[in-house]
Amino acid sequence: MKVKVTKSDLQSVSTDLLVLPFSSVDLNKEAGQALAEIGFDVRVLKDFKAEAGEVVVLYGGRTEYSAARIAILGIGEGKTIDDWRKATVSFASKATDLKIEKVAVDCSRIEALSAATAQPVATLVAALVEGCFSGSYRFDCLKSGKLDKKSSGEKSKGIAELLIRVNSGVFDEAEKGAVDGKIIGSCQKMAKDMVNLPGNHLHAGDIAKAAMDSGKKYGYEVTVFHKKEIEALSMGGLLAVNKGSHHPPTFTVLDYKPKGKVKAVIALIGKGVTFDSGGISLKPSENMGEMKSDMSGAASVLGAVEAAARFELPLHVIGFIPATDNMPGSTAQQPGDVITTYSGITVEVGNTDAEGRLILADALSYAKEKYNPDVIVDVATLTGACIVSLGYAVAGLFCNNDKLAEEIYQAGQQSGEMVWRMPLWDLYGEQIKSDVADVNNTGGRGAGSVTAAKFLEKFIDGHKNWAHIDIAGPSFTPKGSGKVNGGTGFGVGLLVELLKKWS
Repeated sequence: MKVKVTKSDLQSVSTDLLVLPFSSVDLNKEAGQALAEIGFDVRVLKDFKAEAGEVVVLYGGRTEYSAARIAILGIGEGKTIDDWRKATVSFASKATDLKIEKVAVDCSRIEALSAATAQPVATLVAALVEGCFSGSYRFDCLKSGKLDKKSSGEKSKGIAELLIRVNSGVFDEAEKGAVDGKIIGSCQKMAKDMVNLPGNHLHAGDIAKAAMDSGKKYGYEVTVFHKKEIEALSMGGLLAVNKGSHHPPTFTVLDYKPKGKVKAVIALIGKGVTFDSGGISLKPSENMGEMKSDMSGAASVLGAVEAAARFELPLHVIGFIPATDNMPGSTAQQPGDVITTYSGITVEVGNTDAEGRLILADALSYAKEKYNPDVIVDVATLTGACIVSLGYAVAGLFCNNDKLAEEIYQAGQQSGEMVWRMPLWDLYGEQIKSDVADVNNTGGRGAGSVTAAKFLEKFIDGHKNWAHIDIAGPSFTPKGSGKVNGGTGFGVGLLVELLKKWS
């Protein structure tokens, strides 16, 4: 998407759709006059309430305006960035449905919006651009169009060009916001594309290649460990999960180092299970295809490291992606097996469908031992239990440091990718005790997301700044629950906001 900020008056802006945002407060004060200037009667707003995300498309108007369509956009009371974000996604989705590729947004009143929301103009413009990426996103690259001759060759292209009209006093700040929004929006799009690829189109090696391509393009180092090297490292968790697969595992390390002084060393770890059948502990068949999304954590970490490099943040950010699928082949690990992880800790495999924590265990231990980072954050679609607890909109946060937990919570509030802190009390550790090994990888039905986090805690070697974010709910929109289902890119915005705060 090409993004441009302009100071030109609206008559001279060349576009296919001109978007005019109004809050419910502005509706009676300014909307009528604005519409009259364009050539519309105020009565067209009779049923318009300016609710956040409400869109009315008008046709016609004065000939001196190049836009064939005018969209009146509601932003609610105009007091929160969440309403603004919701509105931007809404009009971008509408424009995409109408196959409009060139859109202009009138942000003449963005200074007032900035004051009302207590958000900088740059932040609001960045949210606008991110929202356009999100609302215009469609995953149709695998469609041939051959079944429907009318739509053949008409795959959704999304918004190709976005013009943002601002007043001259905020032009520089708006341009900065546009650049920031484009970086985050494009990184989120990359993550969505990876998550939406089915298991036969994305294997562990493909994740490693995507990381290599990103590192080469944006100037950070990527190291890929293949199966023999993983065996040499004795990463027993990753190897055990991979035993039933035809495709070898990979362990990818993404290493971004800034040119100047390093403020902190941050380790980001993402679960990369490219398809999770459950292994021998086979999942129910209903909706199993959605388990292509079990590498959402890996996609989020890749997107966040790429964004850190593109922002040139003064942090040393290292991403770790253990990747494999989890299949019930004849050589697959079995319930009751005892494996030895990279750390030397032995694990009784109570359930082969609790595989994500096994591969994360190796990555956590490796990150702590080799880099001793200031902060460790792992991101994973780890448990269905977290969806039961928090639903599909909010991620579960488990953290052993109150300050870090608050920073992540606030980053979630700002980015719109919200988290809620869950307990890590020692009493839950009783549920994962094993009679035959150091620890069991399951703790029964009760508190499933908590016992999974307690399991991971065993592998951080006492690190005092660790957080685990369970994104099982918000990482993927199930079919039928929204207009556009599939990967959401959740985690990219949250992690980038967190990294920028530490910068």
